[in-house]
Amino acid sequence: MGFNCGIVGLPNVGKSTLFNALTKTAQAQSANYPFCTIEPNIGRVGVPDERLDTLAKLAQSKQKIPTTLEFVDIAGLVRGASKGEGLGNQFLGHVRTVDAIIHVLRCFDDDDITHVEGSVDPLRDRDIIETELLLADMESLEKRKVTLEKKAKAQDARSKDLLSLIHYILPTLEAGHPARTIKIDPDQQLLFSELQLLTAKPIVYVCNVAESDAATGNQYTQKVAKVVAQEKAEMVYISSAIEAEIAALDAPEQQEFLGSLGLEKTGLDQVIQKGYSALNLITFFTVGPKEARSWTTHQGSTAPQAAGKIHTDFERGFICAETILYADYVSCGSEAAVKDAGKMRQEGKEYIVEDGDIFHFRFNV
Repeated sequence: MGFNCGIVGLPNVGKSTLFNALTKTAQAQSANYPFCTIEPNIGRVGVPDERLDTLAKLAQSKQKIPTTLEFVDIAGLVRGASKGEGLGNQFLGHVRTVDAIIHVLRCFDDDDITHVEGSVDPLRDRDIIETELLLADMESLEKRKVTLEKKAKAQDARSKDLLSLIHYILPTLEAGHPARTIKIDPDQQLLFSELQLLTAKPIVYVCNVAESDAATGNQYTQKVAKVVAQEKAEMVYISSAIEAEIAALDAPEQQEFLGSLGLEKTGLDQVIQKGYSALNLITFFTVGPKEARSWTTHQGSTAPQAAGKIHTDFERGFICAETILYADYVSCGSEAAVKDAGKMRQEGKEYIVEDGDIFHFRFNV
């Protein structure tokens, strides 16, 4: 399993340029006018992980298959989107289907690229999008209240619980705070997720800067950083122009180019890292002579749940997970050497997966 992120923002902030660069495609039309992207473009990329490269080499695997990340390029939102302005209802519907939000903020000056609001102000732009998402959430909850109140009067227990949760959430939204900032009890998480609130989604702010600011940021990114620190969000600043250049280079050339700019990682690597953090994701591996493969699961997943990411039969008929630590595999040099050293463990149904675990799942169906 990978995860998918919807790229949102005002028109002309660099969403489609970023999407094209990150997915190394030209699927999305980049143009200097609003709504050049009407239907969401989708691109999948392999998640780079040096550990997978190392394991494939040690195991002499014929294939190396990374887990994937999906980007959804959603057309620019504008003021009034929650009321249908600028095809807003359609766009907000696309946002509702993604796991996380990548909010692109324009943090560069360029007189040749018009701004829909007339000036560059990333905090104002952020507030515009956040407000539209909040309004959409409030409208959604108010509509649900009407139906739930009728069912609650008929003593429907689940409707009463949902109604109580909505009454708990609404004041926070009305105060201008996103749903992801609300403390939800663990026993209410399932009900909370059922509400499908836009502002509950994990968010990564991507500050799109000029090439000269890619390594250090600028006055715009400093302002954004102060606000992001106050909410449950992640932030990264990258230059979509640099990412477009990187996309045309092979791996050795990419590293040389990044080094010349004082950068260690590509924007893609940074977005993935922040996305994983926002979604509480970890990676585990399966390794053999046919293939070395990385998989994604959530932090706190049990071994059977991780097995289910490969195939539902693996989870349904789970017996045990033969488990190797990544460090042990590398230090020993092979699976056979790990076994000889007594460092392969058998873990049961209660085992909580650790990032980097290497599994052989035993199952019977």
